[in-house]
Amino acid sequence: MSSTYTPTNRSRTLADLLPNSAALHGADGAFLFKNDAGEWEESTYDQVSAEVQALSLGFKALGIQRGDKVAIIGNTRPEWTLFDFAAMTAGATVVPIYQTNSPSECQYVLEHSESRTVVVENEDQLAKIMEVRDSLPALENIVIMIGEAEQAIAMDDLKKMGESGTAEEFKASYESVEPDDLCKIVYTSGTTGPPKGCMISHGNYRAMLDMADSVSIIKEGETSYLFLPLAHVFALLVQYGMIDLGGRIAYWERDQLKIVPNLAEVKPESFPSVPRIFEKVHDTAVASAESEGGLKAAIFRWAFRVGKRYRKAEAEGKQPGFLLTKQFNFADKAVFSKIRAVFGGNLRVAISGAAPIDPEILRFYQAAGVPLIEAWGMTETSTGGTSNMPEANKIGTVGRPVDGIEVKLGEDGELLLKGPNVFQGYYKNPEATAETITDGWLHTGDIATIDEDGYVSIVGRKKEIIITAGGKNITPVNIEQEVKRNPLVSQCVVIGDRRPYLIALITLDQEALTRFAAEEGMLDEPGAMLNSPLVREAIEQHIQEINKNFAPVEQIKRFHILPQDLSQEGGELTPTLKIKRPVIATKYEKEIDDLYAS
Repeated sequence: MSSTYTPTNRSRTLADLLPNSAALHGADGAFLFKNDAGEWEESTYDQVSAEVQALSLGFKALGIQRGDKVAIIGNTRPEWTLFDFAAMTAGATVVPIYQTNSPSECQYVLEHSESRTVVVENEDQLAKIMEVRDSLPALENIVIMIGEAEQAIAMDDLKKMGESGTAEEFKASYESVEPDDLCKIVYTSGTTGPPKGCMISHGNYRAMLDMADSVSIIKEGETSYLFLPLAHVFALLVQYGMIDLGGRIAYWERDQLKIVPNLAEVKPESFPSVPRIFEKVHDTAVASAESEGGLKAAIFRWAFRVGKRYRKAEAEGKQPGFLLTKQFNFADKAVFSKIRAVFGGNLRVAISGAAPIDPEILRFYQAAGVPLIEAWGMTETSTGGTSNMPEANKIGTVGRPVDGIEVKLGEDGELLLKGPNVFQGYYKNPEATAETITDGWLHTGDIATIDEDGYVSIVGRKKEIIITAGGKNITPVNIEQEVKRNPLVSQCVVIGDRRPYLIALITLDQEALTRFAAEEGMLDEPGAMLNSPLVREAIEQHIQEINKNFAPVEQIKRFHILPQDLSQEGGELTPTLKIKRPVIATKYEKEIDDLYAS
């Protein structure tokens, strides 16, 4: 740990995190959210703490005891956070479930975790549970956040159940929780098999918070806009980090189309996101400028050439010259300020995590003065591991290890990690635990490099490496990322394991497809554009162009455009939008075989 860092919150666990913060920041804003009237409303720390106490005592009245499992399924919203802290202060272990999970996926997690209680967001989520209720013998109670239902306990009713409890009982409950107690069982996305339950202790998360606090990624009194699913450790760390420091969480409106408008309204200082949002803003800005054409498009392209030169000079510690500075100031006023305004104009840090982001996207934002950094971690590290920093950002890497974390490379290039944030193992799966943690080192499954300055670059997943029929090892992610640079491409999956050459399955971006149709003067429905020779030709040219950057064995020889995008509902993506390669290889076996046969 950094010698200059002093924790601002004297919490030992995540159970006493909120009460301690409320004692320090009682009248300050804790939550910001849209109410039923469509207006932003704020809850203070005192209000949030009072609600958590009532719900926590309600859980106690239900019979929830220290170590019991309480599952939560629903969108990211204030109620999710209230129930999370209520369960933890009651001594329970929280089992988050993605709101997008199917009934059978919910059933697997609830049964495997032996959850005694499940908290559902609304009637839609309740319906999923009722569909599998008979196969969940350990499940005793269902609580519903929003509204009322015959089969569930309403949120207000749970609070009333706790009315006989006292503040002293609440305090005794959360103070009895120990750092070694399990805080969460978070189920991994399961790209190659059934999800595994990662056991994360209170001590793991407290260590992770101290690491995050020590580098000042988020600061006291700031607002962070949160749309990421709270079933994911990245969102959980942001939630806990803001509470830890007395910050304010601004919750999204649970609508993808509202994210950008919300950012403009909330004007957050920090914005954690997956790459897709940053890619969308980039693609929209570029497409908008290009559609204007003429002088405006030329100025836009010129501005980013200037911006990249200016930022390069800064990064090298040089003073940009008089002419470059003049050009940059004009570019900033004409173009860059508008990009920053999309995020509210107040960002101190934006963090991209959970999946790789195209370095060109990062350079675009760097030129525009959007402080976007890439970080890396996994569920097994309680979220974090390495991070770039606004003042130490090496694009193309995932940064350096956070203070308190050691990293090294295994003989095969696998990234190994050690630190107090490393999880306790997989629930009811000692074999997988033994394979993953050896001699205190976590085997991350990522192939990486570490440069002379300690910056880590992720090459790809060990399990995803393609070994061609000729015995060549190929990392598909880098090739897929290059293909996805074409605005028309939504997803790309490179295939080639034990095959003579590489092929690609491609899906199209509907917004880009509509724009393309308009530009080509075609009035067809976007669906009809899928088989358009013009679309195929555009993608073919793009692939031929990027093939020049790769060795012959790494080049895509053929491709097929799938009729619809990949999705979680279709079984091809995890809840965090990671590609399930084995599923795709099986589902599209005929299309793959046809490409190799042609």
